[in-house]
Amino acid sequence: MAVDVTPSNFIEDFIVEDLESGRYPYVYTRFPPEPNGYLHIGHSKSLCINFGIKEKFNGRCNLRFDDTNPTKEDVEYVESIKEDIRWLGFQWDKELYASDYFERTYELAEKLILKGVAYVCDLSADEIRETRGTLNEPGKESPYRNRSVDENLALFRDMRAGKFPDGSKVLRAKIDMASPNINMRDPVLYRIVRARHHRTGDKWCIYPMYDFAHPIGDALDGITHSICTLEFEDHRPLYDWVTEQCEFEMPPRQIEFARLNIKNTIMSKRYLKKLVEEGVVTGWNDPRMPTLSGMRERGYPPDAVKEFCSRVGVAKANSEVDPGLLEFCVREELNRTADRAMVTERPLKVTIDNLPEGEAREFSVLNNPNSPDSGTHNVILRRDIYIDESDFSLNPPPKYKRLTEGGTIRLKGAYILRHVGTELNGDGSVKALHCEYIEDSQSGGANSSMKVKGTVQWVSVADAQDVVLNKYESLLVDAKDGVTDFNERINPDSLKVVAGAKAEPFALSKAEGATFQFMRMAYYKYAGGNLFYRIVELKDSFNK
Repeated sequence: MAVDVTPSNFIEDFIVEDLESGRYPYVYTRFPPEPNGYLHIGHSKSLCINFGIKEKFNGRCNLRFDDTNPTKEDVEYVESIKEDIRWLGFQWDKELYASDYFERTYELAEKLILKGVAYVCDLSADEIRETRGTLNEPGKESPYRNRSVDENLALFRDMRAGKFPDGSKVLRAKIDMASPNINMRDPVLYRIVRARHHRTGDKWCIYPMYDFAHPIGDALDGITHSICTLEFEDHRPLYDWVTEQCEFEMPPRQIEFARLNIKNTIMSKRYLKKLVEEGVVTGWNDPRMPTLSGMRERGYPPDAVKEFCSRVGVAKANSEVDPGLLEFCVREELNRTADRAMVTERPLKVTIDNLPEGEAREFSVLNNPNSPDSGTHNVILRRDIYIDESDFSLNPPPKYKRLTEGGTIRLKGAYILRHVGTELNGDGSVKALHCEYIEDSQSGGANSSMKVKGTVQWVSVADAQDVVLNKYESLLVDAKDGVTDFNERINPDSLKVVAGAKAEPFALSKAEGATFQFMRMAYYKYAGGNLFYRIVELKDSFNK
């Protein structure tokens, strides 16, 4: 069949080839997470690939949970995964579970026993590992490998009936203990595990291994292309062996791509779970966490995450991505969508001597200059205002472009101020400033074209709102030579809390979750009450 789609990566090349050759009449993918933790930024690449293929080829994509390990899985993780996928704007066609197929998977295991290609083995996990061999030496056959079909069938049924203790027996595929691919050396298909399953309860005491359940689930669902990360490339022969031995009419095609690795970013659910359990972070959705729920809590826009995945692209070779690329995508999206607000992190009081006490001047400012439809809001200038203490210097360094003694500065959206006096504390530090505004220096005024060194944000003292700023940094510091343990790289300054900042009322006028650009500072999310989370800094260090 002719395909009216231009492929943009090697995965899509394969799909077009399969459609045009008639190997598959349609495109059907799936996203198959194990519900043993929350999704992190690494999973977003697989999500974008699988759901992107659905959209591009007018196909379908299932969400199928790989819930074959009841000791680590939980309904909490199931619900969080669904919420994360919806947040990214994707919609699955069917919500399925590997446990939906436990009975069918068991029947197929019996089928393999009857065909003589599976057997019950009494070796322990350590013994199986010891006899598997190495890359240079073949493995040793199990002494139980040549049990009769009848004996294997009876033992396997007794395993299901709970007649044997955990770990005492497994069902193994009978393939080739001398195979150069260690995954093909009689891999385990089933093990005995007495653990309550989040969906099937105590019905089962034997559970299929991932490498057995996964290809069966794909084939039963009618999946055409099983897209997975590169570490499963060596498992592909076993994937194909299972679908062939189970005699599926249209076996899926497995295609591997390089997983997403980001510098100074933890991509291990096991270690992320450890951070949660040990209280290093407040939970899976802590804004410092690289989980999708953490990024959502911090204020990352979902479109920025998808744009990041698009820019990373689809490759066959593993590589490490600069986290600056993700921040760049977040910044670009927020620059387009976030309203502007004025906040002084370290407030310094300024008295405008020639503005009468009790008098107020209103100025209208755009909510977002990059979005004309965003509207406007008023800012009120009174006699006493705050600027940030970093915007005045008694001893300015070279090229300093803010307020100095006798100098001028423009208040964002309002007048130009001229410095006329400084009040000092006993230690010589600046206590307060005195300035005068220049008449008609507001935008459009007769003196608005006066040259000044810079423009600063400000907040009237009478209207200022006390806010707390949570400033987040990476959980990990840069790796040093010989230091690979995450425990030794935890950043003790990953969260800095700034109390005492002053914000204009507009910053607190939106619903919880609203995002702002705090002018000349950073992008922040309103977290409710008087708390704001820093999403990303304004400074862009990424080389576009």
